[in-house]
Amino acid sequence: MVEFTGSDDDYLDPNDDDEDYDAYDANFCENDVSKPNADSIKMITKESLLAAQREHLRRVMEVLSLKEQHARTLLIHYRWDVDKLLTVLVEKGKDELYAEAGLSSVEHDNFVPAQLPSMVMCIVCIEDVPAAEVTTMDCGHYFCNSCWTEHFIVKINEGQSRRIRCMEHQCQAICDEAKVRILVSARDPNLAEKFDRFLLESYIEDNKKVKWCPSVPHCGNAIRVDDNELCEVECACGQQFCFSCLSEAHSPCSCLMWELWCKKCRDDSETVNWMTVHTKPCPNCHKLVEKNGGCNRVQCICRKAFCWFCGLSLDASHSCGRYKEEKEKVNTVIERAKTELLRYIHYHNRYKAHLDSFKLESKLKNTIQEKISWLEETIATNIDYRWVTNGLYRLFRSRRILSYSYPFAYYMFGDEGFNNNMTKYERDIKQNLFEDQQQQLEANVEKLSSILEDHFDQFLEDEVMKMRLNVIDLSAVIDKLCKELYECIGNDLLGYHQWTTPSIAPYMSNGVDKASELVVCKDMKPSHTKKNSGKDAICFTDEWPSVKRLKTGDFTHG
Repeated sequence: MVEFTGSDDDYLDPNDDDEDYDAYDANFCENDVSKPNADSIKMITKESLLAAQREHLRRVMEVLSLKEQHARTLLIHYRWDVDKLLTVLVEKGKDELYAEAGLSSVEHDNFVPAQLPSMVMCIVCIEDVPAAEVTTMDCGHYFCNSCWTEHFIVKINEGQSRRIRCMEHQCQAICDEAKVRILVSARDPNLAEKFDRFLLESYIEDNKKVKWCPSVPHCGNAIRVDDNELCEVECACGQQFCFSCLSEAHSPCSCLMWELWCKKCRDDSETVNWMTVHTKPCPNCHKLVEKNGGCNRVQCICRKAFCWFCGLSLDASHSCGRYKEEKEKVNTVIERAKTELLRYIHYHNRYKAHLDSFKLESKLKNTIQEKISWLEETIATNIDYRWVTNGLYRLFRSRRILSYSYPFAYYMFGDEGFNNNMTKYERDIKQNLFEDQQQQLEANVEKLSSILEDHFDQFLEDEVMKMRLNVIDLSAVIDKLCKELYECIGNDLLGYHQWTTPSIAPYMSNGVDKASELVVCKDMKPSHTKKNSGKDAICFTDEWPSVKRLKTGDFTHG
């Protein structure tokens, strides 16, 4: 029996892509132009967050022979980009690497603070305190524990706990997190736990390659992308999103275009356009008046009568039938607003129509599954019906692409600045080419949708085989057209945009990449070995830093 993976919600949300299927028909597989690079996309759960962070800490600790807190300070400064950190080390040297991150060049494992006298005056509270109640940071500055603690509490409550600087004037050194933890926990253990949580979450919030899943309510997972950060990913909770801007998966729209489109659809900008076209301000009270009859003599609720043509009061001297230059300018503004409104409606209607089609076609999921189940239970046949599910997934993906291609076209060929380096002649040619590709894709998608709605459970075997070939051929054609549309956008259109660098997530024939879970196995015995089917794992013992990242399912300790 052919089963659909994923929940019903995956196909009821028009902004969601569909899931990867396990097997293709042999003929269709030849046309599969891209494969998801799942190995570079990991899902980090609450359980694996600590191990994922330590994976990066271990590298820096080994290269620079640093304590864990110093390695963390460096990584937070360089946003957990180990490659960038090592590049600065090679180009500028260790001293400048430390200085930029707020670590003194004397900070190393063998640092010993200077011996203090029995009584020390704290220059913050101007009190003499015993040396036992004074803490010296690695930068050499010392203050009483009470002042340090108050300083740390304020910074933690302000959300600055990841990089708490020394209290000494103009000292840029970062305070030792272990000393922060000891002093704060003595006063407020809950706040110390909050401090540790902030340090742990820094791996996500300060790391450009790791981002929280934007699901609502939040699923608690984060996604790490090791290769191209311009991609669309899917979390284990089913949320599909653009890793670059964290909004819903929106290619072939660029992130900037999608942001503008959402704002345009959300705010009242089009309401203003509508009012400009369909209303006139009263010359007396200046309230907007809409004409609801054929007479061009209108009257406001303030009882003021005025001419609908020119908007002026009706009196004995009124005459707007004669041509005036000023009136032509007014009419030009109105016509321009009307044209822009009609243009927006054109693209929005087609964008929305494909989303509506997606909602309706999503019901085919259960219908097709029921048909296949009935055929397998009632008719002895050797026909493999995976081609139906493959075709359905192709339909879902292409619908999404078609829908988002209309907001792209609205901005690309409009006056919003995305084509400011094109001449009108070049824009017209490229718009025609783009719309030709869009029209071809649309025609084939509609054809595939129509075929998949057929009652193949009532067909003879010859008719089923004919339908199978049609679905496989159409799926391959649609896949090729989608790829060409992305290439046209990326190579021929977005390259003209100079004031920023808009890019789109690459076309993935199999759909949005699914993040593979970063599995953590914690064992007490280093020699213990476990198996895990096809998942990446980070295994560690209680003896840090015995952490090993493995690409296969064989879990061992290094």
